[in-house]
Amino acid sequence: MRSSPLPRMSRRGRVTIGVLVGVFVLFTLLGWGVQAWTDWLWFEEVRYTQVFTGVLVTRLLLFLSVGVAMALFVGGNLWLAYRLRPQLRPHSLEQATLERYRMLISPRIGTWIALTSVVLGLFAGLSAQSRWNQWLLFRNGGDFGVKDPEFGVDVGFYVFQLPFWRYLLGVGFTAVVLALLGALAVHYIFGGVRLQGVGDRMTNAARAHLSTLVAVFVLLKAIAYVLDRRAMLLEYNEGAKLYGAGYADVNALLPAKEILAYISVVVAIAIIVFSNAVMRNLVWPGISLALLGVSAVAIGGIYPWAVQTFEVKPSARDKEAPYIERSITATRAAFGLVDAKTTGYAASNLVPPATLASDNAVVPNVRLLDPQLVSETYTQLQQVRGFYDFGPKLDIDRYSVANKTSDYVVGVREINYNELTDQQSNWINKHTVYTHGYGLVAAPANQVVCGGQPYFVSGFLGEKAQEACSSQAEQIPATQPRIYYGERMGADDYAIVGQAGEGRNAEFDRPTTETGGEQYYTYTGEGGVEIGSFTRRLLYSIKEQESNFLLSEAVNDNSRLLYVRNPRDRVEKVAPFLTVDGDPYPAVVGGRVQWIIDGYTTAATYPYAERVNLQTETADELTNRGTFQLARENVNYMRNSVKATVDAYDGTVRLYEFDENDPVLKAWNKAFGGDLVLPKNAIPAELAEHFRYPADMFKVQRNLLTKFHVTDPGDFYSGQDFWQVPNVPDAPDSGQKQPPYYLFTQFPGQEAPRFQLTAAVTPNGRQNLAALISGSYVDGQPKLEVLELPDQTRISGPVQVHQQMTNNANIRQQLNLLSSNQAQVQYGNLLSLPFGDGMLYVEPVYVKSNQQDAYPLLQKVLLSYGDGGSYVVLADNITDGIKQLVDQGKRAAPGSTPPPSGGTPPPPSGQPSAPPLTGELAAAAQRVQTAIAEVKAAQTSGDFERYGRALKTLDEAMTAFQQAQQAATPTGGASPTPSGSPSGSPSPAPGG
Repeated sequence: MRSSPLPRMSRRGRVTIGVLVGVFVLFTLLGWGVQAWTDWLWFEEVRYTQVFTGVLVTRLLLFLSVGVAMALFVGGNLWLAYRLRPQLRPHSLEQATLERYRMLISPRIGTWIALTSVVLGLFAGLSAQSRWNQWLLFRNGGDFGVKDPEFGVDVGFYVFQLPFWRYLLGVGFTAVVLALLGALAVHYIFGGVRLQGVGDRMTNAARAHLSTLVAVFVLLKAIAYVLDRRAMLLEYNEGAKLYGAGYADVNALLPAKEILAYISVVVAIAIIVFSNAVMRNLVWPGISLALLGVSAVAIGGIYPWAVQTFEVKPSARDKEAPYIERSITATRAAFGLVDAKTTGYAASNLVPPATLASDNAVVPNVRLLDPQLVSETYTQLQQVRGFYDFGPKLDIDRYSVANKTSDYVVGVREINYNELTDQQSNWINKHTVYTHGYGLVAAPANQVVCGGQPYFVSGFLGEKAQEACSSQAEQIPATQPRIYYGERMGADDYAIVGQAGEGRNAEFDRPTTETGGEQYYTYTGEGGVEIGSFTRRLLYSIKEQESNFLLSEAVNDNSRLLYVRNPRDRVEKVAPFLTVDGDPYPAVVGGRVQWIIDGYTTAATYPYAERVNLQTETADELTNRGTFQLARENVNYMRNSVKATVDAYDGTVRLYEFDENDPVLKAWNKAFGGDLVLPKNAIPAELAEHFRYPADMFKVQRNLLTKFHVTDPGDFYSGQDFWQVPNVPDAPDSGQKQPPYYLFTQFPGQEAPRFQLTAAVTPNGRQNLAALISGSYVDGQPKLEVLELPDQTRISGPVQVHQQMTNNANIRQQLNLLSSNQAQVQYGNLLSLPFGDGMLYVEPVYVKSNQQDAYPLLQKVLLSYGDGGSYVVLADNITDGIKQLVDQGKRAAPGSTPPPSGGTPPPPSGQPSAPPLTGELAAAAQRVQTAIAEVKAAQTSGDFERYGRALKTLDEAMTAFQQAQQAATPTGGASPTPSGSPSGSPSPAPGG
């Protein structure tokens, strides 16, 4: 029975579908067009149009070239297969079945081939255009001046050439496979290839066509083997646990790849010859392909495995030694570790030296303010309005005030649009009234006033500071303190600025302390895209899907649109080839607030270098708490090659070359015309004074140095001298790494105090201190230094020191008094400072009330010297703490055990001792002594439950002793205290 034909679609239905498809295409093209146009206007505003045009043109050319090449190659082979179809086909059931498909395809064969080719070309072009960065490096890359240790090829080939060659090879494989499958399908449909019937299963023309494609595929495989020989220097060496070719790779797999390349060429020739010239069948070509497969398994798989198993593993330390040395050398070169200076530091002095009290290089510069903790304090004391915000973490910078350089905790008073009230969040207020923040607020990092508050010296909202706890004048003055671009700005937080009416300011500027009113302002900068014309308003109305661009009177002929207002986003958009540091910081330069952002050039194909994941290596306690998390990017080369600035008022972006010898930056600069990045000698001197060692780069280098400070291959293989980054001292069980910290201080071997980024590391699997790593700039050049302690040092690491200081019985009691149901104790940065051939540890102690809107106040300072547990004090301020440490050191006789921290010292020689205790007072004192002994025993045992009970017993014993003391002491008399007990209650907050 003949089936009825499918009903044809009505003319109206066809028109409807055509209209819907047209509308979809129109809106898609309109969206692309609006995005491209607004991007052009934005790049024109920031004067980096060469980036926009360079990337766009490159992507279009790659899309067209690869897409057209793919379409022509596949389409040409499909058309050739159709042209080579046999005119006569033997009758069979198979051919009768295929006849209906031939009748469907043949009348429109050109259309079918064109449609297939266009679809494949479209996907190939879309894939190719995303490789614009590889192509630009391929065209503009030069030499590194360093040759790989195996082939003697310049590293520039691996970084600039190899990635794009491998991509092109992949495109070639894809094109040949698609053409082969398509041609096979066409030959089958039109009878060139048959599964049934008498005679040959394949015509001569079909055999020649398909065998040629198979031969091309095998030739591409030969090229792949050649490139694989180079790429082996990038692979992971399981035997040495490092990257780069190892013993088995070089001595077995490398020659195997070469042999397989030759075999592939022979097989390709054999396929063509045996298929078309000699036997004209597929038996011998099939045998050739099978032999290639067997050779690949035997020569390229089994033989290297045998070498690795039976020759390398039994003596891996010796066999892999030369290749481990290659990896160490390459890694240190790729990540800038070659010039890291390692100096031994004995740290043999365990007694606080008297010079601590008179030091003027380390102690006066000890940073007490923790930028993470005092952010709440800045917000509460300097917020003024609820929509102002300083972010969850502040920054550290240094300034010279009154001819004295010291570090300051700085923050920018920004608008936080999430904190606007419902009334303030309407479109007019959000985008035309609340447009900017005001002022860079700074406080010396080593000074507190008024019960533990920072001493604010800048960023005041009026002409003068009115509070007694702040400087009475701006010590870091900014002639233009308004913040239109900042870290708190989201992607949707655009601002429309400009004169809103004749003689009327529309933008909220700041509250005025003199009158209690508010001041308004009109933006006068050159930043922003002009949107005065109807066309521009319509354009951005479509982009933002907001009709108020056309309807609101707040948008007029003088209006400018500010968007992409986050400094980090602006730099990433201007320089998409850079990896941007996660911690931008503000600085006052030339009277204007400038955001300073570090930019890194990276690569993933440096031969033999260790490959790291940037997101993993840079994550620590501060990630996403005021710092941005880096992308999950695997790299094995990294340079801090660019210092970028973004003007907080007008958004001007400048890129300054910082590493003049970086080949990757030179290639990118050349790709965009040669003037994209300003030369290093163009950096203003005042700006250079605020450059600091970049945090993310330092973290990567620090983590690598935990292993690659070992340069002997044998020691590296054993791994016994490896280090590790300690966890956060006050929360070691959190698993979060201790962040590095900025200090203005002087380390041993340094001629003067420097602003440096510092981190402590511990031996792998242990908690004592192994080394201090610091990064700083000397004469404008990065300098990485390592102070390495002896292997069997007694000096404790950060986690141990914190536990020893806070678990000290006397100090624990004072900390318990600071915390209660109404307050909580918070610990600041634990600073490890080498001094006097020993180690000084400083940890600020903050107290935060549990009341609403409370903020942390610095109340005490923990200090320790030596091994972390012998000399410990909890003082009101750093000066008193140093004095107490020095006094403890003076009281300790040579070779004797130091007195318990916080205890009552023995009377000085020649002075009468305290009278003996009697009666109830003696019994109470004995209870205290017993409780102290139990606390020490519990601390040693590690039983925390027992330790808690012991502390409670000690607290009760101390209370009973104080009551007995008051009952036994006459008015105005002095009373002795039990040996080892706390000598007093907590003192008031430290002063300035």
